[in-house]
Amino acid sequence: MSELSKEYDLVVIGAGSGGVASARRAAAHGAKVLIVEADRVGGTCVIRGCVPKKLMMYAAGFGHAIEEARAYGWTDATASFSMAHWADAKAREIDRLEGIYGQLLAGSGVTLARGRASLLAADRVQIDGAGQGQAPQQVRTKRVLIATGGRPSHDALPGLDLAMTSNEVLDMREVPASLLVVGGGYIAVEFASILAGLGAKVTLAYRGSLPLRGFDQDMRQRLADALTASGITLAAGVALGALTRDGQGFALQRADGSLLHADAALNATGRSPNTEGLGLAEVGIALDQRGAIVVDADSHTGVPGVWAIGDVTQRVNLTPVAIAEGRAFADTEFAGRPTRVDHRTVASAVFTDPPLASVGFSEEDAARRGPVDIYLSEFRPMKSAFAGGQSKSSMKLVVDGLNDRVLGVHMLGPDAPEIVQSLAVAITCGATKRDFDRTLAVHPTAAEEFVLMREPARRRLRAMTAA
Repeated sequence: MSELSKEYDLVVIGAGSGGVASARRAAAHGAKVLIVEADRVGGTCVIRGCVPKKLMMYAAGFGHAIEEARAYGWTDATASFSMAHWADAKAREIDRLEGIYGQLLAGSGVTLARGRASLLAADRVQIDGAGQGQAPQQVRTKRVLIATGGRPSHDALPGLDLAMTSNEVLDMREVPASLLVVGGGYIAVEFASILAGLGAKVTLAYRGSLPLRGFDQDMRQRLADALTASGITLAAGVALGALTRDGQGFALQRADGSLLHADAALNATGRSPNTEGLGLAEVGIALDQRGAIVVDADSHTGVPGVWAIGDVTQRVNLTPVAIAEGRAFADTEFAGRPTRVDHRTVASAVFTDPPLASVGFSEEDAARRGPVDIYLSEFRPMKSAFAGGQSKSSMKLVVDGLNDRVLGVHMLGPDAPEIVQSLAVAITCGATKRDFDRTLAVHPTAAEEFVLMREPARRRLRAMTAA
């Protein structure tokens, strides 16, 4: 770590997507910025999260595409998958992307320091040289932005430290014959679906009745059905005990006395904020019961001069949200343009097979606000139906029963993330069901179903308890 300047307008701790976006935007407004990273530039999303996970999803998808190709007249359409080949190609791509992130910082005039940062005071940061035998350096700063993200949790039940996490599964060089995935959230269902697509016999274990708690109930049920149809065993509805390991692999004890066995195990029980070793308590920064940094609507910690964004705050743990929060901070503090992020309407996608995507309210959440009209469509996609596939696409609109505004859009099926991303613009602009109705369809497409649903499947007058 080279000698640093002694004073900055902004020190950003963490060079993930949110931190890099914040630093670059602040520098563009004329600030003198230092960003500190103890690991690789790019953070969870680029290095060990969204990007490599989707590359693995693409790999799994080619297997299905080859199967369908035969129905379309392609002969001798056979292939075998090499996990090691994919892992090497993935590593090269991640190296390339990390290099681009470094170039973006340098091109923006942001100074990058490799090391571990901690707060000595609200205006003073110490940087240790990341184990390189270098003496710590201290810098002064007018502002600190904490963007350290999160890490896999291990405390949901005993023995989880024995299993892989989302970090290690992306570095596998062989597909296990059988895999036990512990958890029912989006990380769990995504890797269960992906590894099943690559040939593993997958068991997904979670204590709820359905996966993806917090998502729309209809979509949760349809995803559970799709996972089962793909060959994944859903071990649901029973509390989980300890995970153990022996010479034959892994065993998960359940509250009903049953045991689940597999050659490999993946801990996908959630993530925790990266707050350890930052010196937060010493400067008076408060954490909530989950260990996340408490912030206000402007991402301010309550300590003068210190802000926090992204997963370390546990508001909406999505990369685009962290980026938006960081840019809003920079625009507010360095450009004199007060900006806030609206966390109420954030689109999200779950990259299972088929993928699920949502924006706005679920039916259950919307019904707590008042009466809602529910529009549903379910059909076999043309591409897979032609090949004899039985999978279905499901689409849902949640509409305010009083003013006709579309409150939520949900889809399970091919291209759901791309379609819902586009419809998120309409939801953000306050589109009504009438706006959808007067929009002409593009035919033949799956997306046209969203503008062709004329009659509500049901009207819901009040909320009911979800599973």
